[in-house]
Amino acid sequence: MTKPSPFTQSLRGWMDVFMHRSMRGWTRFAKSTGLSMPQFSILMQLHHKGICGMSEISERFDITNAAASQLADKLVQSGYIERAEDPNDRRAKMLQLTLKGRELIEAGRTERYRWLDELQSKLTAEEKLKVAESLKVLTEAAKQLEEKA
Repeated sequence: MTKPSPFTQSLRGWMDVFMHRSMRGWTRFAKSTGLSMPQFSILMQLHHKGICGMSEISERFDITNAAASQLADKLVQSGYIERAEDPNDRRAKMLQLTLKGRELIEAGRTERYRWLDELQSKLTAEEKLKVAESLKVLTEAAKQLEEKA
């Protein structure tokens, strides 16, 4: 096996730290809401994809429709999502975030990114500019990969 390039090593190092900090923030926030991580993941799916069918949720998380429905039940009862009949198939259910659900996601995102404020305080103005330029290039490249997926 070949040794990763310095570029790859640097990205992997950043990803490890970033994912650890980011996921720790999400986990703490999710626990503070009383939701399970799978329930919180459903909220995030709806946030990113918009209205989804129950079958899309079960496929995305590799669970049965019944399990997806059980996870969604507490979210509906808590007022975070709405469940409605699919206008094209009355047997199918569609899920979407409510205003309360969108507000919860936004609060979670704020909490998740809080550590970045502390991180940027450790950088000079010149370092911030370099990082911002580099991340812009990486983000655009990653978006191109996502479009192909």
